[in-house]
Amino acid sequence: MIGAPPRSLRWDLVRRLVGLQAIMLTLFVMLVMAALWSAGFLISLEPEDDTIAALRDAVARDTNGGLTLRETPAIMERRAAVPDFWFLVRDRDGRSISEGPVPKEYARIGAALDGIGQARLGWNLGDPPRPTARLKWVEGPAGQIQILTGPGGVVSWRRAVVAASTLLLTVIAPVFFLMTLATLIATPAVVRRALAGLGRAVTQAGTIDVDRRGARLPLEQVPAEVAPLVAAVNAALGRLDEGYERHKRFLLDAAHELRTPIAILRTRLESLGPGPGMSRLIEDVARLSTLAEQLLDLQRLNQQNVALVPVDLVQIAQRVAADLAPLAIAAGYEMAFESEVERAEMRGDPASLERALANLVQNAIQHGGRSGSIILRVDRPATISVTDEGPGVPAADRERVFEPFHRLHSRDRGVGLGLNLVQEIVRLHDARITVLDGPNGGACFRITFQPLSRSS
Repeated sequence: MIGAPPRSLRWDLVRRLVGLQAIMLTLFVMLVMAALWSAGFLISLEPEDDTIAALRDAVARDTNGGLTLRETPAIMERRAAVPDFWFLVRDRDGRSISEGPVPKEYARIGAALDGIGQARLGWNLGDPPRPTARLKWVEGPAGQIQILTGPGGVVSWRRAVVAASTLLLTVIAPVFFLMTLATLIATPAVVRRALAGLGRAVTQAGTIDVDRRGARLPLEQVPAEVAPLVAAVNAALGRLDEGYERHKRFLLDAAHELRTPIAILRTRLESLGPGPGMSRLIEDVARLSTLAEQLLDLQRLNQQNVALVPVDLVQIAQRVAADLAPLAIAAGYEMAFESEVERAEMRGDPASLERALANLVQNAIQHGGRSGSIILRVDRPATISVTDEGPGVPAADRERVFEPFHRLHSRDRGVGLGLNLVQEIVRLHDARITVLDGPNGGACFRITFQPLSRSS
């Protein structure tokens, strides 16, 4: 069963922070707006505004130019809704009209406030109580008039909705948008910077490999909540390195210990003289000896710090061809060396390169069908290949042949470590080995190295 993909810690934090900040911003803006609204610094919903609007539409001019009040539904509604309904309406020429019990404090105040657009009149705490009133200049059917009316009535829900919408669109929405935009931009940047140390640890973890041990994840700038996990991973890596070193030492010691009894066994078998099955026993002992030597080669290769120096692949290939030519000829092959260049320089370890080529040639001798040619060839800029004319390597097995103890056929007499040793040497040199079809139907093992640059 395939589990759900892991959630991103970064975006999970961003989503949670943005959601929390959105809630806090909403509450903060609502509280501020409510405080400003109640203090009268924003749109104020006065109940007298409905009375003023009704009077503005109801006041008209008579035939003599004076002010008159039409009995509109709004005026009748205000009379029914407001006890002690009163008003005083005047124009700039001094003509006026009034209704109800106009307080004496406001009977003559209109002319003194001609220069004021609107005002709320009343009393402060500590002053003698007096009636409150609302004054406002408006433009209506009667022209520009000044309306002075007393308190009373309620704010209609339509005016409340319009006022709230106006406040939302003109004040709250722009502020909320700007703060949300800043949050969406700043929060990911802050989270990304806070997790930068964790990102470096992830990058370092991707470079850890069995051939590059000793690496540890950095703890610098790692969040304190994640630091124990990184420290635990580093401790686990340390234990793995120690276990790997113990494993290598065990294999090296075991290979060393095997050499002596194998040599003694081979000497005793040879001293017994020829007999039924003796050659087969000696051949089996030789396989054990080869296995012990290859195990030693692998462990030496992993343990030593090889210094790579400039080498010439042509010279190395010539030496290997000369050393193994008698063995190939004795097995029924023709041994040939070819090179399209006089020199093919690269940086490498001569001893390990010779072991790799010798193993490839020995592999060709063992699996080449004991006929045809074995060709050791160097091509530009730094490529070397070993080709035989045997049955070749099936395409499905061309990656597996480099696995330890893997053999194409169960009846093969090899021990299955030679090609694995070749691959380890190739990795040591940051090179690449591929298995191809030979021109005459055999197998071609090709190693491509990094050529030595002129600046080196």
